[in-house]
Amino acid sequence: MPEQLTKHPEVTLQVLRSAGAQCGTGAPPTILKACPAERFCKLPGGEICVYGLADASRMTQLTPRDWQALGQAVPASGSAAGAGSAPAGSPGQALAFGVCLMLLGVVIGWMLRRGR
Repeated sequence: MPEQLTKHPEVTLQVLRSAGAQCGTGAPPTILKACPAERFCKLPGGEICVYGLADASRMTQLTPRDWQALGQAVPASGSAAGAGSAPAGSPGQALAFGVCLMLLGVVIGWMLRRGR
């Protein structure tokens, strides 16, 4: 089951709730047992734990090596390679956009599955 990292966890939780997910309701986790209760969502097809940037260190599915690789893959805002090519914050926005697309896919899949 996925752990999700987003800059806007409350918005993500609201989107999941609007699709019928039980988020922050005290539903017992089956797999994501370390997920904070207020960030835990249960859907018919599985579980999601939504983390904000401030709680990223609490995630259990990403290792220190994963974080290091991510840090190396994202250029610094003021680096010579990225200077003038994109607005500051673009790598983080791209990551947030990717996470939102993934969540949207999960929600759409759940809704399609539910409609059958």
